[in-house]
This record gives sequence, structure tokens and C-alpha cells, in this order.
Amino acid sequence: MKKIRVLCVDDSALVRGLMTEIINGQADMEVVASAPDPLVARELIKQYNPDVLTLDVEMPRMDGLDFLERLMRLRPMPVVMVSSLTERNSEVTLRALELGAVDFVTKPKLGLRDGLLEYSELIADKIRAAATSRPRQAARAGATPARRLTHLFSTTEKLVLIGASTGGTEAIRQVLEPLPANSPAIMITQHMPAGFTRSFVQRLDNLCAVEVHEAEDGQRVLPGHVYLAPGGVAHMKLARSGANYVVKLEYSDPVNRHRPSVDVLFHSAAQVAGKNAVGVILTGMGKDGAQGMLAMKQAGAITFAQDEASCVVFGMPREALHIGAADSAVPLSEISERILSSAGSYGHRV
Repeated sequence: MKKIRVLCVDDSALVRGLMTEIINGQADMEVVASAPDPLVARELIKQYNPDVLTLDVEMPRMDGLDFLERLMRLRPMPVVMVSSLTERNSEVTLRALELGAVDFVTKPKLGLRDGLLEYSELIADKIRAAATSRPRQAARAGATPARRLTHLFSTTEKLVLIGASTGGTEAIRQVLEPLPANSPAIMITQHMPAGFTRSFVQRLDNLCAVEVHEAEDGQRVLPGHVYLAPGGVAHMKLARSGANYVVKLEYSDPVNRHRPSVDVLFHSAAQVAGKNAVGVILTGMGKDGAQGMLAMKQAGAITFAQDEASCVVFGMPREALHIGAADSAVPLSEISERILSSAGSYGHRV
């Protein structure tokens, strides 16, 4: 069996040692080299040609973001960021995902050794997903924003439920950015740890015509608004309060190893909204969301998944298509328009 070859870049000798211990403890991967900074890493990439790079955010001699931007422009390859959980680092990590990083791992605040070792399975899963991913070139500075869609509603009852994981932050941005201010209500579950959702919401809200919120329990679900499940904290469900749709946050155990879980959101939509819902699964590893989407389809909802060619990782969409939960596979560039047409509206770009 060919092993996944990993290069670890971190200024901390302790972290490099722990990552090496975790990765070499897996049967299907190995650390071929490690580097204390990007300048050393640059030479090791040439020497070892690794399959995956793990990259610290804050390092001496060259910032992790600067190195990532150059790397993804000159030699795109799968990169998993390793970040401390701070407000600044959550913003930097989101920028790294924009630049083409596949995913990220958060360093625990306390008990670094025990904390990272506890994450062993998660780290290994992220590296496996990265090894099968499609690297993207760095986003160009000053790139022209997506043209805004316009549309006319034939109904205000429809609402959209979106699930995503690995590669999802950029996919979600590309879906939401073209939508007009009078779009149908949208609820999103993106696999994300606690502490990152707020920065992600702020970034999206600044870019989009729709209003983007970190979901709160009891919040009314309204057209023109997007509600993102709070990462790592609670599952988000759709509920009713009288004639109104509302957000329900449920502080229960992880489902499919995730909290929030896409399946939880989709199952609630099947029960509460039925044929008035539109279900979308975007890029991500694993199977979360497939069974919930199947329940939505059986309840009369329109369902579709991102197509393989535009996914960073095709796991979640593949599973939804495999079990017949998704009606069709749609390129990422067409999902915004498909959402509007599925919600009973007619869209064109202006």
C-alpha cells in the first residue's frame, strides 16, 4: 500500500514531534520530513515532493499566509493549516482557506501534547481528505466579485437548507455572494469548530447582499437572511412557532461525529417544511447529510449536490447521489441560480 507522504511545517519542535507521532502512527501515512519555517519547507518540498503539507499559521522568517499564497500560485498542493484558536487566527485561517488550503486543525489552548494526541483520528482524517482533494490556485487579489443575480419570487414559503464540510467555506461564499437581498431564507450547517463561526459570518456578511447571522435559538427564519449553525456548540434544526419558521438549537451529542450535523438540520427540514424545502449538499468528506437529504426528498423537497469536478472533496455529495438522496449533480458555479429557480423564482445575472 502506498502511504500518504506528509511534510509538517511548524516553528514549534514539540508540535512537529507530536504531528510526526500522530501521522506515523497511522498505517496509511508517514512524515517524510519536517521544517521549522517556510524557507526550509520550500527546499524540502522540492526534495521530497510530499502529497500533503501541514502548515502553521504564525512562523518566523515568513508568515504562513504569505508562504501559502506563493505556494498555491506556483505549485498548488493539498495544505492543512494548523492554527491556535484565537480570534485573530480564526480570521487568518479563513483567509488561508480562501487562498486554497483544504482544511485546518486547531491547536488546543491547554495541554498541547494530550490535546493534539486526542485529535489523532481527526488529524488523520483531514490528511486523508486532503490527499484526495483538488488543490485550488490562490485567489487573485482584486478579483472581480461575482455578478449579482436578480429574480422574482412566485412564493415566499420556500427555504433552502445547505450542508458542507471540507472545502465548504469557499463553496458557501461562492454560492451566497451572487444572491440578491430578496433571496429565500437559507440555513447552513458547515462542519466547523467553536470559535470560527463568528469570523466566518462577519466575512460573509460583508461580501453578500443577504444578511448573514450566526444562528440563535428561537430566531425567526426570514427571506433575505442566512443562518449559520454555531460551530462546535450545537445542532441547528428548523422548527415552527405558529405560522413562522424559527431556528432551534439543540445542545446534544455529536451525530456522525459532528456537532453541528447536516443530517440533524436536513431531518428537521423534512419534518417541518416538506415540499417547501430545497436541500443542497456541498463539498466535504464523509457521509453526513445523505440520510437527512433522502428524508427531505421523500417528503417532497427538491434536492441536489455539488458535482465532483467542482468539489474539493467529493465524499458527502457522492454519498447523497449514491443513495438517491440528491436529484442531480450541479457545478458550483451554477448552484446559486439553481437555488433561485428551485425556490420558485427566476434568476439572471446583472
